[in-house]
Amino acid sequence: MLKICYITSLQVTKLIGDKVLGCIRLHRSDFGHKTSNRPHRLPTLVMWVKPIEGLCKLNTDGATKANGLARAGGVIQDYKGDVVLAFQDFIGMASKNFAELFALDRGHEIALQWGVSKLWIELVLFQERCRWKLITLRDQIYGSAQGLTRTDRFNLTLNLYISIRWKHKKGDTHFSRGHRTNNSYVLDGEEGGSSVTGSSQSIPKVSVPSLPDEDNGDNVAPIRSCFWEWKPKLSVYYETSGSENVDSPPVLFLPGFGVGSFHYEKQLKDLGRDHRVWALDFLGQGMSLPCEDPTLGRKHGNESMLDEESNAWGFGDESESWAKELVYSVDLWRDQVQYFIEEVIKEPVYLVGNSLGGYVALYFAACNPELVKGVTLLNATPFWGFLPNPERSPRLSRLFPWAGTFPLPSNVRKFIEVLWQKISDPRSIAEILKQVYADHTTKVDEVFSRIIETTQHPAAAASFASIIFAPQGQLSFKEALSRCQTNNIPICLMYGKEDPWVTPIWGLQVKRQVPDAPYYEITPAGHCPHDEVPEVVNFLLRGWIKNLESEGSVMLPLLDIEESVDNFILRKFYYPFQGGYLKCESARFFASREAKLVSFSSFVASRALVMCTPWPHEH
Repeated sequence: MLKICYITSLQVTKLIGDKVLGCIRLHRSDFGHKTSNRPHRLPTLVMWVKPIEGLCKLNTDGATKANGLARAGGVIQDYKGDVVLAFQDFIGMASKNFAELFALDRGHEIALQWGVSKLWIELVLFQERCRWKLITLRDQIYGSAQGLTRTDRFNLTLNLYISIRWKHKKGDTHFSRGHRTNNSYVLDGEEGGSSVTGSSQSIPKVSVPSLPDEDNGDNVAPIRSCFWEWKPKLSVYYETSGSENVDSPPVLFLPGFGVGSFHYEKQLKDLGRDHRVWALDFLGQGMSLPCEDPTLGRKHGNESMLDEESNAWGFGDESESWAKELVYSVDLWRDQVQYFIEEVIKEPVYLVGNSLGGYVALYFAACNPELVKGVTLLNATPFWGFLPNPERSPRLSRLFPWAGTFPLPSNVRKFIEVLWQKISDPRSIAEILKQVYADHTTKVDEVFSRIIETTQHPAAAASFASIIFAPQGQLSFKEALSRCQTNNIPICLMYGKEDPWVTPIWGLQVKRQVPDAPYYEITPAGHCPHDEVPEVVNFLLRGWIKNLESEGSVMLPLLDIEESVDNFILRKFYYPFQGGYLKCESARFFASREAKLVSFSSFVASRALVMCTPWPHEH
């Protein structure tokens, strides 16, 4: 009896039985999709050819939707047809050619991790016109097929299936001369042979130092807490470390929405050992909330639900003189950063921003390029603000009589009071943290307690209202990025792959607009990679700054001198974790040459804790 699985170009939708001896390829119309007026296609029978005894077979496929989003997957079966394992992965913005090779490389890596060293790999290529491009891309990544003429490689693209047997030598994967079979082209390790050798050690490793630990006697940069009075009644809280490193470049960290400088404690303690580091709280957030009520008392009958629990500020009927023009907008934060750099740091800085902080960092750099040495975006939000900017759209802005100023209109007060009671609930905050952190073993107790502390400030609710109703900036994210590109401001992109809010698609769009910017996609990591995987982020940030400060004499992280930038680079991150354990991380690295996007991937096992000996000290 013929066992079948129904497949589309995107995914396997049904698997019957434990043996797959063949499959039927169906047209999209068979699944109820709208199709053109072209004649209906009949199902095509595609036979699955068993590998020889002793081998396992990997079938992979990649696909790209019309919007550019790509996925890849595959299945490994033994010579009996039994399924060993299956996988699928979301890639992001990518071509179908890249998705095909992504699936091939990912499946090959997973096979090695599971101890499958003798492997027959089979690619399913449905589009005839893409096959030559696929082989060309394969040659760029793995090196040209040794011994194959151009005609041989062209003939290789004409098969429905392409089966490849791998040979591993000194950690590299390459191709050599092969022979034709009935419906596939088999590349053997040696000409005329049928043996396949494998190696479980094919991915180079990169050791990343762990965070310094005071309990173990490590050198930890001390953190100083300071207040800087920018304007009357408006003091900016910031933390700093590494002030003794006078010859090192300064680095300024900008926080995301709802958090503050405390979110960069791991960077202050680590990077402060060899850099001068600052992290500030935006006005209206963290510990930069006002020290007095920005409004005068309310009239009788305007009691607030918030008054039942606390003496909430900002809900009066008239604003204080110092708060008449106060709006917690991106324009205010841009100016705050400008004066902080000019008056406190007093020299150009490297800006690093997460989420909202990334948006502000880019916006500030676009407006003040002379104060910026470079910008690193950590899952930067690509937009901020809902109401139109009055300078950019004066007519449209008149339709919105209130835009985040004090006092709050009565109808807005009621809405904010209900909304604030919901989002300031500790259970809501805990749920949000659970969403944005991909690894739920990450300790977020300190982050949680600091957020709760901020919500209990009497000015927190009204400040929140001003933030969400503040107008947009004078420049959009894309415009700010273009201006930074015009001013030759270096940009580095680091994005957590599992971010549910700012997915890697946004980072890749930035990469497309600024092809020279290095792009690191870290997994597993969510919206706050600097707090979730600080070892990796600190390692990459240090390397990027060294590359710029050395004017390119120090290579970018993950890009070795010996390797061409057109090659496919495999890397593993290892760093000590909780004594006696190693933690593994995965990253994809995209760099560019001659303004062309070239892919660098370092795919490692899913995060795992591996028993090991204590981390060796360097001598």
